[in-house]
Amino acid sequence: MDAAWPAPDRHEAGGWMLRAAAGVTQRSNSIWPRSEQFGGDQCSDDLPGLLREARAWYRSRRLPVIFQLFDTPAASALHRLLDAEGFTRQSETLVMTRSAMDARIPAGAAAAVELSTEPSGEWLRVWWDVDGRGGNDALVTATEILKGCPSLYALARDGDGRPAAVGRLALPDGSGQGGLYCMATLPEARRKGFAAAILQALLHAGKAGGVHGFWLLVTAANHGAQELYAKAGFREAGRYLYRQERPRRAPTGC
Repeated sequence: MDAAWPAPDRHEAGGWMLRAAAGVTQRSNSIWPRSEQFGGDQCSDDLPGLLREARAWYRSRRLPVIFQLFDTPAASALHRLLDAEGFTRQSETLVMTRSAMDARIPAGAAAAVELSTEPSGEWLRVWWDVDGRGGNDALVTATEILKGCPSLYALARDGDGRPAAVGRLALPDGSGQGGLYCMATLPEARRKGFAAAILQALLHAGKAGGVHGFWLLVTAANHGAQELYAKAGFREAGRYLYRQERPRRAPTGC
């Protein structure tokens, strides 16, 4: 997942990977505490010091401190520290996986789906219109993130040839895994099967290219997308959330 959405600015500190991308997307501007995820031998007494280092690193970039953190026993000490420090809990996200051998793929629209190894201007416009946050500078940074991992880009057109939906299959080198990202459908094209057509095309292309397993990320609140992915054989394999430092009020008075 880290390789599929690589932050251009990275720093490793005591088992934590600090990631920044000028504030573009929560994922690429958050801390991945690898030692907690994988049950490393880091002592919980080190956590306050690591948090101080992380705060300094992010403040030098004028960014908030955000953790991308699984809610597992291995991360319990860090969660307790963040609770004590007043960090929020937000954007709970499901990790869903399936094998390439699973034959279940939802029937999509009778749409033309174009596949490319680069995101076209049309592809970027659809994705950014649906999911984008920020102007052209933010889109440039987002495009850099996308191109940081080998990927397939799918674009579906409606009956009049207009772009309707897009998706991306990230293919981290040597992993044998494919990650589905950037699934986006324009409002006027929704509930017409375009998302299923994109999913179908990317799963077929990934399997043909030697991928043996797929994953995707979907917010816990997005039940419609979860239903689509479940029909395609995806099942929940874990959950994470973001823990963000509350902004501090400036001193007032004399």
